[in-house]
Amino acid sequence: MDGDGWIDGDLNGDSEGKRCLSSFVDEGSIESHRYYLARRTLLEMLRDRGYSVPASDIDISLQDFRSFYTQKPDPDRLRISASLRSDPSKKILVIFCGPDVVKVNAIRSVATQIVNKDTLSRLILVLQNHITNQALKAVDLFSFKVEMFQITDLLVNITKLELKPKHRVLTDQEKNKLLKKFSLNEKQLPRMFQQDAIARYYGLEKGQVVKVIYNGEITGSHVTYR
Repeated sequence: MDGDGWIDGDLNGDSEGKRCLSSFVDEGSIESHRYYLARRTLLEMLRDRGYSVPASDIDISLQDFRSFYTQKPDPDRLRISASLRSDPSKKILVIFCGPDVVKVNAIRSVATQIVNKDTLSRLILVLQNHITNQALKAVDLFSFKVEMFQITDLLVNITKLELKPKHRVLTDQEKNKLLKKFSLNEKQLPRMFQQDAIARYYGLEKGQVVKVIYNGEITGSHVTYR
């Protein structure tokens, strides 16, 4: 580094400087990187919802992901199936849709691919484009709950953001103990809308309560419930 603070090795044709800079460049496909990030967030989401997810699946490196799924992953191979730890009979399935507009035929195709519908409690569809009204009506016909996420909303795990307070979903027992302690009914707690990013991450249902833990220089350390 010279007196002006510039790295002059590369300017003088120094190959060592070029190698150092190239180590920061991702030479793989953007498509595979996006699938990798979204799938990792989904695995973390399922784990945080109480599903059994192997740590090895979450911790897989981008390089290993590309080695297994290639630089142009087939969305059908990315699907995830998991069972609830507290009740293994309750299962969730994650299906990645392709880059095209999701039409009713695509939803019908999804329906034919699902086996053991009786044991499936939830389905998550990962979209890369918009979904038509007819397709939405077809989704409503499923006997289990269906959630939809745009892939761009899954590139970052929002619960890991540094400025985001920590959230923990209370069990029914913890919820009842809380309401009894403060002589409250659940309608008196601050509401969390269904489309709230945290509510969607945890797949919250009506009546569930979340403990919110703040710990920052501005907000200070305190706990609220929603």
